[in-house]
Amino acid sequence: MATTLPTSASAATATAAVRIFQPTGFFLPTTSPVFSPSRSPSRRLSVVACSPGTGGVAGQATSREDTVRIVAVVGDGSISPLKDTTWEEVMRHTADRLKWVDEEFEMLVFTDKSIDRDDFREELSRCDMLVNVAITGHESVQWLLQNSKNISNVLCFQSSPSLLNKLGGRYVQYTGEQDFFGKLASVGKPSGTEESTEVLKTISNAWERHNSDDIRFCLLVVVNAYIRPVDMLQNLRAKGLSTLSCMIQNCGPQILNCLFDPDCRKAIQCLNSCSPTDQVCNYRCIASYESPHLEAFSLCVLQKHNCLGLNAEIPSKPSVTPLSMFREQPLSHEVAEDLFVGWLDNLEWSWRVVAGQNPAYDQFPCQYQIFYRGKAKGSFWYEPIFQVKTLDGELVWRRRKYRVRRASIPGTFYLSVLDNGVVSKEFWTIVDVSDDFSWGLFHYHGAAQAAGQSYTGAVLVTPDGSYPEGDNPRLDSALEKCGIKKWELYMVDNCACMGAPLGIPEGSRLHYQIAPGNEAGIMQRI
Repeated sequence: MATTLPTSASAATATAAVRIFQPTGFFLPTTSPVFSPSRSPSRRLSVVACSPGTGGVAGQATSREDTVRIVAVVGDGSISPLKDTTWEEVMRHTADRLKWVDEEFEMLVFTDKSIDRDDFREELSRCDMLVNVAITGHESVQWLLQNSKNISNVLCFQSSPSLLNKLGGRYVQYTGEQDFFGKLASVGKPSGTEESTEVLKTISNAWERHNSDDIRFCLLVVVNAYIRPVDMLQNLRAKGLSTLSCMIQNCGPQILNCLFDPDCRKAIQCLNSCSPTDQVCNYRCIASYESPHLEAFSLCVLQKHNCLGLNAEIPSKPSVTPLSMFREQPLSHEVAEDLFVGWLDNLEWSWRVVAGQNPAYDQFPCQYQIFYRGKAKGSFWYEPIFQVKTLDGELVWRRRKYRVRRASIPGTFYLSVLDNGVVSKEFWTIVDVSDDFSWGLFHYHGAAQAAGQSYTGAVLVTPDGSYPEGDNPRLDSALEKCGIKKWELYMVDNCACMGAPLGIPEGSRLHYQIAPGNEAGIMQRI
């Protein structure tokens, strides 16, 4: 239905609001040369990470038509900020995680100690992008300076300031500020500076968060901007006048209400400061400033009318197999639900999150999980309660409500939730739960289709929010099934969690067959 808002006012408010999804920069204009059809969108990405060799001059990329190659050089023995893990291990794991995006993504990791290797020289001679990580040795620095002149895209992290960054054939350099990635400024021709600045801002913000998701994200951002479109980032470009027209025709009142509401307006301003591909930045803005007007705005613009023409699918990788046996018995759908219900009844919650893998959604303090059976036959619900430290410095509680449905295999579930006006659909897997309910590991894949966002993650849960004590080979095995390293996990702050809005609806049902402390595995069915 067309809005009754006057056209001029509607256009002005829509133009302001649409900047949520159109921050200045390289991601959005459909006429940007980095998204030109001549960039061969059908090309696959192959990422190769190697160490410096001993000769030969790197030339421009000579990759096959379906391949994009990245060469990464890692300082031998260098330590990352990720719980003191070596950069070599971090980058090797990043290589595995790139395959979750596309099987054609390949990443080979070498250290700069392998400077005499011929295979490095071969890879460097045909690469589209060079990534230097923790390169400080004089010999390695000088070799790379001499042999990377013809490479169009060069990124340098935690490396000598003598190593220059380059994007799209244009050099960028450090300005002297001592943050981890370095404050970067464009050097050279004025044209393209705005685009490069936005790319660098996105990369710098992501890299400084020091997590495996964002390390992979940094690589994909550069490929997407300067080499060829990356599928998982393709939905986040503006559609120009068609977006504005859709918003004006369908959502004028919601736009106006949002812009006159302080929290919704702050959310717009905050989101406008984020790259549209940066889920961490975007969700922090939403969690900080959520309001009924923001929900109505998103519900109209994104969910109901899809004014940005976005789409996203639930990722299929990593493929995680569910727990098949519990207490030496085959897992059934009923028992799997009981594992989710967990400690509810003995405690006011099912589980508390100890640690999580996703930097956007698993890092909030004081996370409580409440799973329960509803009044209606076959209904099952999940309500996470978590604390948010808003960007204004306040501590607030947030609560969501997911509908849960059984998938075909016991231990797997489909979940859906309306989160600030946008529907998210998720596929959860019970990876493992200890026989005494002392810990559990749950993995999820998800997508907010109308927002063009897909994601994966996992949560480690215990009854009291404390990490399981001692060596735990079974937990290590469960993490390995998810492709997760311990150093990837975010530890949840469970220190100041008073006043959580817990509780379940009256008439809800809990365990069906098993519960903590019920070793016999038989309960009165309720």
